[in-house]
Amino acid sequence: MKAIDIPSFRLSSIFMRSLPLIIMSTVALSACQPTDSTPSNTSESQRATATSDSSQPITSERAQNIEALAGMPMQQLVSFDPQEIKQGGDTGISITSAESYSKPSSNLAASRKGMFFIGNAFFRQPWVVAPASTDSRDGLGALFNVAACQSCHIKDGRGHAPMDADDDADSLLVRLSMPATTDEQRKQLQDSLIEKVVHPMYGGQLQDRGIQGVPAEARIAVQWTDKPVTFADGHIETLRAPTFNLTTPGYGALDEAMMVSPRVAPPMIGLGLLEQIPDDDIKKQAKNNSDISGKFNWVMDPQTGKRALGRFGWKAGQTRLLTQNQSAFNEDMGLTSNIRPHESCMPTQTACLNATTGADEQGNGKPPVEVNDDVAKFVEFYTRNLAVPHRRDADSELVLAGKKHFYDMGCQSCHTPRYQLPKTDDDRLEQHGQVIYPYTDLLLHDMGDELADRTVSGKLPSKDAQVEFLANSYEWRTPPLWGVGLAQTVDPQATFLHDGRARTLMEAVLWHGGEAKKQQQKVLKLDKQGRTELNAFLRSL
Repeated sequence: MKAIDIPSFRLSSIFMRSLPLIIMSTVALSACQPTDSTPSNTSESQRATATSDSSQPITSERAQNIEALAGMPMQQLVSFDPQEIKQGGDTGISITSAESYSKPSSNLAASRKGMFFIGNAFFRQPWVVAPASTDSRDGLGALFNVAACQSCHIKDGRGHAPMDADDDADSLLVRLSMPATTDEQRKQLQDSLIEKVVHPMYGGQLQDRGIQGVPAEARIAVQWTDKPVTFADGHIETLRAPTFNLTTPGYGALDEAMMVSPRVAPPMIGLGLLEQIPDDDIKKQAKNNSDISGKFNWVMDPQTGKRALGRFGWKAGQTRLLTQNQSAFNEDMGLTSNIRPHESCMPTQTACLNATTGADEQGNGKPPVEVNDDVAKFVEFYTRNLAVPHRRDADSELVLAGKKHFYDMGCQSCHTPRYQLPKTDDDRLEQHGQVIYPYTDLLLHDMGDELADRTVSGKLPSKDAQVEFLANSYEWRTPPLWGVGLAQTVDPQATFLHDGRARTLMEAVLWHGGEAKKQQQKVLKLDKQGRTELNAFLRSL
């Protein structure tokens, strides 16, 4: 069967499956600029930016929001803040190696470390096809993407897009959705009663592997096209635009109206801290003005059956780590759990439906599943307690100059820098009361045409077409920036933005569009020194 070509997703949308990352989120214009004089070693581009942007600050309401969440004035946020070195609060670590994303929270008590390491074992070790002597880890597939969580989140870090047509897409997957065609479907989407309208043969996620006797759904490949971008001083940065291809579809032709969303795995650090940010702190940041219109996703919690605020995933489609993990087990690895008890097979995929499972009886009236509640809790504890590495060189003049660029250009409007976490009545002891610097508002932003997902036929979907609860193809969650400077220390192949197109942090910045187009244009005015400063700040995170 002829390969189906999905034309390149031109920009405007990190991060995010982590930023993310990562700087795929949007940025608006800065408010409450510092009033101290410009240092004598500041670049010409920085002085120009500081002067020209003063007439276009972020709204006073947004500035007050940022200050209220941070518990300090904007001027203090822009300056060197010793507390920001520990961007993950007391959970953070000072490791700058390939293991920077893989250590437990530093305030994790010895009596609780056993849960972390057991969860780590289930996260790292591959699951196997049932039946097997490894009874606690059998049941892989029948359709799946990878056999272990670590295969996507390499060393607990971000993934990368396939380098060429022959490279496996181990740390990139393709989400699928169909446009609503009935009033009932539209009403269900509007009320967040369903995540999406799935394809009748391929479901909501393409699974490019199958166990023996079960055909894979398709193969994912990518081709790259150079896209040069010129700065005001003549410097040229060459971006690369992807063209994703789905070849050898195993269950019939792919519908031309089907929307496809390539996504790389996001880093795993700090997720427990993000989970602890109160819903109201996220909701109060939702904004709607001429430049920025961040919105929160309202999703259906698969465990409670109630609507809840989404905060995890490239489209903020998952509300809690427990549900995020179980959804990944089910869709990425074909594993059932009490939250996701059904095999990830569509009704027409008979070989998948008839394959042997590794499900074990749970008792108490619960259905047989492959990931039991104990395993789920261990993995949840592990994913909640992966530490955020401390910042490096946060007080250097170069980094502080880059930080001033970041604020002068308004990036903090979406990359909210600082939160004070509450102490809640639960077992999340390590996260209680921490002061954190994740640089995200966890909201959805329209990043424009070039970063928008497209249909199989290459068309831009309607902005009314919901693809993941309330999110459309143009909208992406602001990915956290903490730890981004160590991404390629953890894995040299790591790439940025939702589909992994950006090889460097500067490339990720230059792909910003849509709501962030004005900020991208300001970056293009930076001279060599200004670019060096901005990059130094990002790499310090």
